[in-house]
Amino acid sequence: MAITKVWLDESNDECVSCGACEAICPEVFTVPDKMVVNEDADFSAFEAEIQESVDSCPSGVIKFS
Repeated sequence: MAITKVWLDESNDECVSCGACEAICPEVFTVPDKMVVNEDADFSAFEAEIQESVDSCPSGVIKFS
């Protein structure tokens, strides 16, 4: 499955700005105050890193499709 969209979903919990996603995949994630998805990134080139970021997120707010 090719990842075509990544977003921050704070409907249940808020991003705690831990920076784990940015440490794992800085090409896709930046954490200035809250996580921001770099929309210009080629998500399909970083699928494993995006999945690892999702799995490592303590708030569970990173979603993708």
